Amino acid sequence: MPKMYYENDADLSLISDKTIGVIGYGSQGHAHAQNLNDKSLNVQVGLYEGSSSWEKVKKDGLKVGLVADVCKQSDIIMMLIPDHLQASVYNESVLPYLLPGKTLMFGHGFNIHYEAIKPPDNIDVSMIAPKAPGHRVREVFVKGAGVPGLLAIHQDVSGIAKDIGLAYAKGIGCTRAGVLDTTFKEETETDLFGEQTVLCGGVTQLIKSAFEVMVEAGYQPESAYFECMHELKLIVDLLYQGGMEYMRYSVSDTAEYGDYSRGPRVIDENVKENMRKVLKEVQDGSFAREWISENDEGRPTFDKLRKENSDHPIEKVGKELRDVMTFLKDSD
Repeated sequence: MPKMYYENDADLSLISDKTIGVIGYGSQGHAHAQNLNDKSLNVQVGLYEGSSSWEKVKKDGLKVGLVADVCKQSDIIMMLIPDHLQASVYNESVLPYLLPGKTLMFGHGFNIHYEAIKPPDNIDVSMIAPKAPGHRVREVFVKGAGVPGLLAIHQDVSGIAKDIGLAYAKGIGCTRAGVLDTTFKEETETDLFGEQTVLCGGVTQLIKSAFEVMVEAGYQPESAYFECMHELKLIVDLLYQGGMEYMRYSVSDTAEYGDYSRGPRVIDENVKENMRKVLKEVQDGSFAREWISENDEGRPTFDKLRKENSDHPIEKVGKELRDVMTFLKDSD
């Protein structure tokens, strides 16, 4: 059975006398830094000179400095900048300060697993990966809860790398929900596969395809939007709360029968075969090489795809409908 760790398995005192450097203040960075600070831990944020986040960090009551200065002063360094930027920042501003006894941490295993970053062999290297976007990590922490997390150890020089990792996980609230013992390989490959086939790529393509089919058949774009996009939250919330069985219990018998009988016709063996191909590209590193090359070349394909998708008709009709849903703005 996989090992899960909770609050009583983690000792926050192991990092209470250490300086923690959080590198980056984006989605994950702001949540980690603020949560650790709320736990009265000595945390500081490392940014590049001229970063637009500099004043925001100070406004949030946190210490901020250049990446190199923060790494020089920190015992634990958590890398939370985008994957494609990590290697260059690491080589320039992190590696020179990785002295024996320090801990290098990651929120995602991409750069270690694909060997874009190769740490010295005299330091601990670990990962705590919350299974939620940063704003959610922060939101539930403030409410006294937490999101699940993943723990992986790449190098354990000190003999207590796992204990330090669990202490960090407790600092950001993950042990409140549970921390799963895994590896950098498993975290990286499952994360990329999930994003590409279900959570982002699969869901958005399914929504767009269904919208297009309905509009092509003569239905109002607004009706198609409500059915294919807006109502999705209802179903996802039910799945989140109680799994597929609870979702099916909550919807009508007509919807449940349609689920069983038509779902497999839409998501058929051809889709699974395409998923296997996507997984293979994740496993053999071809996706990672493609993404790194895309960034090295100035992101021409990325920018083209972003523009094409932002111009999709479902985005236009959706914006118009959401603009009059004042309750959405209130929830933000």
